[in-house]
Amino acid sequence: MEDEKDNLIVILAGYPKEMDYFLQTNPGLKSRFPIQAEFEDYSLEELIKIAKLMAQEREYSLSSSAKAKLYQHLAEIRRNAGVEEGNARTVRNLIERGIRKQALRLVEQKGITKEDLITLTRDDLI
Repeated sequence: MEDEKDNLIVILAGYPKEMDYFLQTNPGLKSRFPIQAEFEDYSLEELIKIAKLMAQEREYSLSSSAKAKLYQHLAEIRRNAGVEEGNARTVRNLIERGIRKQALRLVEQKGITKEDLITLTRDDLI
């Protein structure tokens, strides 16, 4: 890093406590990363927007009841495990799991409509 400092950018990302611990593991490490930026955690409303966007990117939509269930679930995660657990990665995992659950649900269903194929319901999430 030192030899190529004019041609190299290294970005480290993680939770503040863990990143501080990492930077303390080697006496010269912290000085190699003089710029540090902390970002606020997403609000629950922002996480729902992220979930909608992730679903849309996969050509799905979330029913109103699915959004409500997702909101409740994320709020519960934050109450029980902390903000680090209720983040965008959690949302992505929930959406991907919901898509798989929806596929299994629709296999058993007769007379599937286009709306059925593109809508994740409350039953598909969590």
